[in-house]
Amino acid sequence: MSVSENQGFNTRAVHAGQAFEPRTGAVVPPVHFSSTYAQDGIGGLRDGYEYGRGTNPTRDALQEQLAALEGGTHAYSFSSGLAAEDSLIRALTRPGDHIVLGNDAYGGTYRLISRVLGDWGIGNTPVDMADLDAVRTAVAANKTRFVWVETPSNPLMKITDIEALAKVAHDAGALLVVDNTFASPYLQTPLALGADVVVHSTTKYIGGHSDVVGGAIVVKDADLAEKIGFVQFAVGAVSGPMDAFLTTRGLKTLGVRMDRHSDNGQAVAEWLLQRPEVEAVLYPGLPSHPGHDLAKKQMKKFGGMVSVQFKGGEAAARTVAENTSVFTLAESLGGIESLMNYPSEMTHASVKGTELAVPVNLIRLSCGIEDVEDLIADLEHAFTFLK
Repeated sequence: MSVSENQGFNTRAVHAGQAFEPRTGAVVPPVHFSSTYAQDGIGGLRDGYEYGRGTNPTRDALQEQLAALEGGTHAYSFSSGLAAEDSLIRALTRPGDHIVLGNDAYGGTYRLISRVLGDWGIGNTPVDMADLDAVRTAVAANKTRFVWVETPSNPLMKITDIEALAKVAHDAGALLVVDNTFASPYLQTPLALGADVVVHSTTKYIGGHSDVVGGAIVVKDADLAEKIGFVQFAVGAVSGPMDAFLTTRGLKTLGVRMDRHSDNGQAVAEWLLQRPEVEAVLYPGLPSHPGHDLAKKQMKKFGGMVSVQFKGGEAAARTVAENTSVFTLAESLGGIESLMNYPSEMTHASVKGTELAVPVNLIRLSCGIEDVEDLIADLEHAFTFLK
């Protein structure tokens, strides 16, 4: 079937890029593993297919699906989220350019920008994205090409006003890049709020099953798309056909999964809020969260990610993290199973000692789609180990 932007999210998720295979009528399009394609004479390409690094029908289908769900015109799929970010920066910046990013950005993103691309001549300034005056000052102080934000942020769950930040960036001639990994396109569509570029680790909620690593870039500007597409082809950090297929399969159920993730996240956050051992619960679905009203405005629901800080400090956080059974102690997030992470020593170890360091009394929960009563019982059991 043809897919219209006026159709609902779940309809687009199931059908965009997923036309049945015409020869047999197979409802699920086949996975194309070929690395090269026969030509009808020199330069006689069939539907533009020449070589697997540049084009692959399975990857093309995923890219069409991603663009349809984020409200973009072009999407590009990569072998990881960091490969997507690296390709984006190489495509649209040059040595001497600057990136203003959130002072609570994902540790891998900051490591890429500061330690890898810093040697290429890309500068950076971390800043509190909620302070628009501070962002304006940081943007004006350098040759800023990107304002880069995660909302909700990882793992402090800060909410940033995408529309307001887009105006700040555009007034300075910069582009707004939004990492939409935590929210997913089901809960939030940054391009509709004025962002220029959306990036994803599709490993997380989009893939959704902890069985495939990937990344994506989505835009709706043809000039940006051409530059990003060239780097995707020329550098070649593309998703393989099986990875693209698994990501497409996960994306088809994103809407129904995010509803369950969000419901479970809300219930777990509310339970944690009542516990005397807890210092703070960081979840935008709580009315006490400073970004709650803004999150209600720009998000459909509040997601499955919950961070919690303990009065007992580092020892308490480590104790809970190491004494659950339904929650699995592991890096990553967004899968159907619940995961627990101690960011200071795991996902954000690379920013220890910097402005982006994560509090040592914090653990991050990725609430899966299990029965929420079992998630809460698992946490309650882990809390019995606290002294």
